Amino acid sequence: MATQIEKRKPVFVKVDQLKPGTNGHTLTVKVVSSKPVKAVGNRVGRPSVLAAKPPRIAECVVGDETGTIVFTARNEQVDLMTPDSTIILRNAKIDMFKGSMRLAVDRWGRIEVTEPANFEVKEENNLSLVEYELVNVADE
Repeated sequence: MATQIEKRKPVFVKVDQLKPGTNGHTLTVKVVSSKPVKAVGNRVGRPSVLAAKPPRIAECVVGDETGTIVFTARNEQVDLMTPDSTIILRNAKIDMFKGSMRLAVDRWGRIEVTEPANFEVKEENNLSLVEYELVNVADE
């Protein structure tokens, strides 16, 4: 007899609850904007086989009624990130880029387009504009 594994119900978080270095977030956001980022050429030491098709990357501003954050979309994710669409990000993580938070969904997560949300995005609270400084805490 196969035992049914109980899936945990996702706990949805708001944009303003995101913190540096955290992951496993599930949130519903609206896409405010999406702009493609030009891929950097082949890096030294990488096999030229990978250079055939550079990854497609777009920087998207996504948000909910608590704030916005930059979301880095890769490859087929770029196609889903159309402005004004509402999406659910599952198992999203926070990456740090030049001291600021970026939201990303890697291969362990999922992006789903969903029904239009009935909230207004709070664009004046952009968490990616907050700069964090890495501080090493010494054990005393």
